[in-house]
Amino acid sequence: MTEGHVLILGGTTEARSLAELLCGQSALRVTTSLAGRTAAPRGGTPGAIRSGGFGGADGLAAWLREHRVAAVVDATHPFAAAISAHAADAAARRGVPLLALRRPGWTAAPGDRWHRTDSLAEAADLLPRLGARAFLSTGRQDLAAFAAVDLFCLIRCVEPPAAPLPARRHVLLARGPFTLDAERALLREHRIDVLVTKDSGGEATAAKLTAARERSLPVVVVRRPPPPPGVPLATTVAQAASWLAPLTRPANA
Repeated sequence: MTEGHVLILGGTTEARSLAELLCGQSALRVTTSLAGRTAAPRGGTPGAIRSGGFGGADGLAAWLREHRVAAVVDATHPFAAAISAHAADAAARRGVPLLALRRPGWTAAPGDRWHRTDSLAEAADLLPRLGARAFLSTGRQDLAAFAAVDLFCLIRCVEPPAAPLPARRHVLLARGPFTLDAERALLREHRIDVLVTKDSGGEATAAKLTAARERSLPVVVVRRPPPPPGVPLATTVAQAASWLAPLTRPANA
C-alpha cells in the first residue's frame, strides 16, 4: 500500500478536527462521509467529502472494498446508533479496523436537578410531572416522541422540523455554539421550567445546562447508546490519531 485510506463517518466537531489532523500527514488519504441530513453543514472539512447514506451495511461494505479503505473511524453523533451498527457490521465483513470516536458525556454538577432516562419516550412521559413549559433541545429528528405532550414546547433546531410535533410549540431555528448569556435570556424569555436534552457532551451546547442550574430547573437527560459490542472507543482526537498510526503507515515507511 502506497498510502493509507481512512474513512471518517462524520458530522461532528471531532470528525472535522480528526480530518484536519490526518490531512496534515502526506501519507494519508482521508474521506469524510456526511449523512446529508443538514442542507448546509459546516464547511471547512479537509480531504475528500461524500454526502448521503451508503445503503446500509451492505452498501458500506461494498464501498470499503471498492475504495480500499485501511481503517474506519466512526465519529458520528453519539446518538447515531443506526450508522454505528452498520459500520460495525460492514467493517467486520471486510476485516477493516474500526474505531468509535465519542466525546465524553456531560457530568452533573452540584445544584443540578437531572432526571436521566433511557429513551426519548421515557423523557416525554416524565415531562408533565416536571413542568408546564419545556425547552426541547433534542434535535429535529426526534420530536415525534413529544407530539402528544400537552404542554408548551420550545423547539430549537438547525432546520425546520417535520411533523408530527407538539401542538403548543414555538420553533426556533439556530445553530450552536450558544453562549451562557444567550441561554439565560432564552429560558427567561420563554418562561421555561424544564429542559430536555440528549447526553451529547461537548462544549457547543453545554451552556444551557449551566443556565438551567442557575434557575434550579429540572433537566431530563437522555442517556446515549453504547458503541456496538467489540468496537474500541476513543474519547479524544489525539487518541484516535494514535490508534490510526500503525494501521495507515505506508509499507515503505
